[in-house]
Amino acid sequence: MQFPIVYVYEQLGMPGVAAFLFWGLAAVVLHELGHGWAAVWQGDDTPIRYNRLTLNPLVHMGWTSIVFLCMVGIAWGSMPTDPSRFRWGRKGRVVVALAGPAVNLVLALLSLVVLAIMNAYHAKQGTDASGQAVLFWWRGANLNLLLLFFNLLPLPPLDGAQALAGVSRTFWKWLHDPTALRISFIALLVFMFSGLSSFMFEGVEQVGLMSLQVFSNIAASAFGVPPSQLPSG
Repeated sequence: MQFPIVYVYEQLGMPGVAAFLFWGLAAVVLHELGHGWAAVWQGDDTPIRYNRLTLNPLVHMGWTSIVFLCMVGIAWGSMPTDPSRFRWGRKGRVVVALAGPAVNLVLALLSLVVLAIMNAYHAKQGTDASGQAVLFWWRGANLNLLLLFFNLLPLPPLDGAQALAGVSRTFWKWLHDPTALRISFIALLVFMFSGLSSFMFEGVEQVGLMSLQVFSNIAASAFGVPPSQLPSG
């Protein structure tokens, strides 16, 4: 078994490793901060009391998650909140649950926009964009889109199930049912370590490429560059 970080190094060198680690940590940390900021906005000071509104990856992820990121390519984080304090009640649970994926969506769109503008600018200048820069921003777009769609799966304790718990009493009961949580955990393991996850990976990449094409066409128009002069992917 080859560790993901070793594979990235062999394929892309240190720039690839730097992009892998930066976006692996940033995507999870900012995702959790999205939950925390939304919870505070909803009137819950739990993230503040636990000193969790920080950019420190160790606070949100811990060493275990960071090691798993390097060895398995999977990472996770946590943000303590108290839904009973949300001023919107069950609707507040929906807002807080979706805030994390929303941050990943913003990061993905930002990465795609930067990549599109960079390519259009270099096409206008008749030069090639730095391969390392292209790799960096594409990694940011792809990884954040992956976290976005994965976390929206309606399986406890993922954000999709948390959001549904705010509008469905059935999902709310599942989130507090130990048996349902065990079944969900097993389902997640089967999904991640079977061929099923590859469909999501491929779908996310296609979404990223199609989105990049849209932003590239807009950037090409803004810079007065024929779209045909831009990289195709």
